[in-house]
Amino acid sequence: MNRSRVFEWFARLRDGREATDDDERCGRPRSSRTDENVERVQALVSSYRRMTIEMIAESLNMSVGSVFTIMTEDLKKKKLCARFVPHTLTTEQKEHRIASSEDLIAAADEDPNFLKTIVTGDESWCLEYDPETKRQSSEWTSPGKGRPMKVRASKSKTKTMLLVFFDSRGIIHHEFLRQGSTVTGAFYKDSAYTTCNLSPKSTDLQNDSK
Repeated sequence: MNRSRVFEWFARLRDGREATDDDERCGRPRSSRTDENVERVQALVSSYRRMTIEMIAESLNMSVGSVFTIMTEDLKKKKLCARFVPHTLTTEQKEHRIASSEDLIAAADEDPNFLKTIVTGDESWCLEYDPETKRQSSEWTSPGKGRPMKVRASKSKTKTMLLVFFDSRGIIHHEFLRQGSTVTGAFYKDSAYTTCNLSPKSTDLQNDSK
């Protein structure tokens, strides 16, 4: 608020004015942002949530600016993109996960060392080479020198899957997937057997698995 506006409001409040709302002004009354139009926009968006501002304005014979103001200010809505997930779980799968989690919590409450007996594994693709990013290639330069240039390289098409088994103390065993092999339940079973017999922690692992 500028200085003259402050003096103006100070004079109004000194003269006994208590409300700070704007005075009524002459001119065209507001017609688009009425309660009726807000309800119309709300009903239309509720029926199809992927409608654009332009589609709503065309359907309700309103301006794009009025629809945007109603959506953002009156209805407090914002448009978000869907978050991609690997897959969705069924109700039965969700209930099974809840039951399994409850069993793990109960076992951990009964035995303080329960978490130390768990061995799990994971896999990840390893590329033959992975080019450095633009940020990784940054370097200090002297004044007057231009930006260093770098040829854009693509990621390697040759890749190998790395399998890692670990417990609460760290990595127990790791190996690269053999060419032509497929990660299945039987493969993991054989890998777990190899882990128990070849790992430096095989004794502890066998005792924990018992």
